[in-house]
Parts: sequence; structure tokens; C-alpha cells
Amino acid sequence: MAEHVTVEVAYALPTQQSLLTITVPIGSTVMQVIEQSGILQQYPEIDLSQQKIGVWSRPVKHDEQVNDGDRIEIYRPLIADPKDLRRRRAEKAKEEGRADKVTGGRKQEH
Repeated sequence: MAEHVTVEVAYALPTQQSLLTITVPIGSTVMQVIEQSGILQQYPEIDLSQQKIGVWSRPVKHDEQVNDGDRIEIYRPLIADPKDLRRRRAEKAKEEGRADKVTGGRKQEH
């Protein structure tokens, strides 16, 4: 039976991406893998107390154990609140006459 698993650690900036492959003992946690991968030295701006992490796009906790073939993803912080962006788009559509001023829905073409 294997004593190690192979996992990847991924981090992406707008202009560059890093995908590191690392072999770790079975039972390793997400946090242990991130620390052993060296990604925190490569990107000192990563703040795991603020940034979310996931495995294959599924949010995970730092102490979750990894499985063979997992890809740990470190997500950049959002620069804008998605609800705020939707609200601003809706207001702009109303101002431009593309949305009903009362309901906020699309204007009906007659």
C-alpha cells in the first residue's frame, strides 16, 4: 500500500500561474501541503488567514486531509463585492433606459 500521495498546489495571478506538484505522506492536511510546496515563499503576498482555499473548486478547511490526485487551489481575494457589482449594473441599465425604472426588469418591446 502506498505511503505517499501526489497532489498539486495552484495559485494564479492575472499575469502568471503556478502549478506545483508535490508528494506528501498519506494523512497530510491541506495546510501542510501548502507549506511544504514552497508556494508561500514564491508568493509572499498570500495571506491564508484572509484568502480562501479549495480542492478542485470545492471550498475546504485548512485541516482537511488530501487525497491522491487532489489539486489545492489558493484563491485571490475578491476586489469587488459581487452584489455591489450587480446593483451598479442594474442602476446603469435603468439610467440608460434598458431596464424598467420601477421593477428593474428588462423593458418590454412592443
